[in-house]
Amino acid sequence: MEFRYLPMTDEDKSEMLETIGVGSTDDLFSDIPEKIRLKEEMKLKPPENEYALMKELRELSEKNANMRQYTSFLGAGVYDHYIPAVVDHIISRSEFYTAYTPYQPEISQGELQAIFEFQTMIAELTGMDVANSSMYDGGTALAEAVTLAAAQSKGKKILLSDTVHPDSLEVIKTYAKAHDLELVFLKEENGTMALDELETHLSEDVAAVVAQYPNFLGKVEPLGKIKKAMKEKAEKAMFIVSANPLALGYLTPPGDFGADIVVGDTQVFGIPAQYGGPHCGYFAVTKKLMRKVPGRLIGETVDEEGERGFVLTLQAREQHIRREKATSNICSNQALNALASSVALTSLGKEGLVKMAKMNIQKAMYLRKCVIEKGMSLLVDGPFFNELAIRLPVPVKKANEYLFDHGIIGGFDLGKIDGKYENCMLVAVTELRSKDEIEEFAQLLGGLDE
Repeated sequence: MEFRYLPMTDEDKSEMLETIGVGSTDDLFSDIPEKIRLKEEMKLKPPENEYALMKELRELSEKNANMRQYTSFLGAGVYDHYIPAVVDHIISRSEFYTAYTPYQPEISQGELQAIFEFQTMIAELTGMDVANSSMYDGGTALAEAVTLAAAQSKGKKILLSDTVHPDSLEVIKTYAKAHDLELVFLKEENGTMALDELETHLSEDVAAVVAQYPNFLGKVEPLGKIKKAMKEKAEKAMFIVSANPLALGYLTPPGDFGADIVVGDTQVFGIPAQYGGPHCGYFAVTKKLMRKVPGRLIGETVDEEGERGFVLTLQAREQHIRREKATSNICSNQALNALASSVALTSLGKEGLVKMAKMNIQKAMYLRKCVIEKGMSLLVDGPFFNELAIRLPVPVKKANEYLFDHGIIGGFDLGKIDGKYENCMLVAVTELRSKDEIEEFAQLLGGLDE
């Protein structure tokens, strides 16, 4: 057989057409208007045999720059972190790799327990009562949080900081249009949400306030001050925080500040950058919102013999059977990536997680010291986690081309999101960056001329 993955013969095709009572393959598409059908052959290369195809794909892949060969200082939502070797080993096992929705708990105990452990660790990290079994990514989770808050509070006005990730803001805009929500964007001031502007817009008709922790510029938002302002002027509004879960290994969890919903992305735990996806979103809430959470909740129980077991406890069924009342379109989860994050977290342990978070802060602080010594300045200063925005004497594109020639993937060009950030580079420093790599990065940037 020439194509081993396309085993259907002409006889098979004829038999199928005869069985369904159709004269030809073209007749199958007779309902499609003639004017929009493709009349000519598609301009594709002739098919190759398996060996030739694999050779071509391998040659193409080798043209890509990768983080095994290049040192990366690029973050902005996707990070180069340590992934324990055991992660790939576990997620490659067929019982996890091919698993689907665990509708039958009696044959899905391993999958259910893995998801339960994920929920437990996320709840502990965020300081919240309940976490779901994962979502598509952090941006989706944040948009779902906004629509949940609007439905729960019966309000339409959402206050969002400009320091939230711009991609997440775009997802929220899409969701908000369908739900007829009013979005109010609060300007950034010294790298964090402008508190004066927040207080100006706070009122009883506000459904939610959204902040990111640490925010897109790497700064640590003053969650306590934001919550205090909300209590005084918009007590019924929900406080939504999009948090980097690795940072929560060191920073005070949002739950301790009175957050109602905490979301984010667990890409930082066991999930490689891989061209920006797939990722794994998490969604954690207070107990009173437990039955409003999109997706699924896995619970622990005992069987009739008293043995520990796991079941699919709660699921927002409106999306399946009462669509007009649904607040979410999420009906699945990122179980495999959630498992990767769970394995990574378990491998690190509590002490390892704290150590990893501290290393991110310490190494970012060292880069801050190095770039200042080389004559550069920061866009904003103050508390940050592992990202900082640096002012350059040249356009970021030029700087990144120069860095790339020296085997370094540079930071994100902040000028792409706002002209006021022209020549500003957002740089991520993770636990994987060495002292020598940080010093070389600062040395190269410091040698750039206007």
